[in-house]
Amino acid sequence: MVDVGAKPVQRRLAIAAGFVECAPATVQALRDRALPKGDVLTVARIAAIQAAKRTDELIPLCHGLPLDKVDVDFEVQDGGVAIRATSRTSAKAGVEVEALTAVSVAALTIYDMCKAVDKEMVIGGIKVIEKIKE
Repeated sequence: MVDVGAKPVQRRLAIAAGFVECAPATVQALRDRALPKGDVLTVARIAAIQAAKRTDELIPLCHGLPLDKVDVDFEVQDGGVAIRATSRTSAKAGVEVEALTAVSVAALTIYDMCKAVDKEMVIGGIKVIEKIKE
C-alpha cells in the first residue's frame, strides 16, 4: 500500500460513468419495470452503493475510506442505460476507485437482471469523469 500518512485529510469527490447497451425490447422493459427479476435499477443502485463501501475488500492495496456519500443515477436511453456514480469522503486518499466500483457493479447488476431477456448486452465506457479535492 502507498503510505498516505503525511498527506492532509481533505474533502474529496469523484464522479464516474458507464453505459450498458441493451436491445430496444430490454430498454422498454426497463422503462415499464417489467423484467422478470424485478425493479432492476433499484437493485442496481443498492448493489452499487454496497460495492463502493467495500471497495478496499475488492481491490488489492486500495485504502479503506470512510465514505460520506455515494449517489448512483441512471438514465434509460434508447440504446441502453447510462450510469453515473458520485462518491465523497474526507480522507487522505482519493475516492475515484469507489466511484468506478459503484458504476461497475451497477452495470454488472443490470446485466445479471436482464440477461434472461437480452443476450447481447454490452458493458462499456466506464471512466472517471471528475475528481476534486476541496
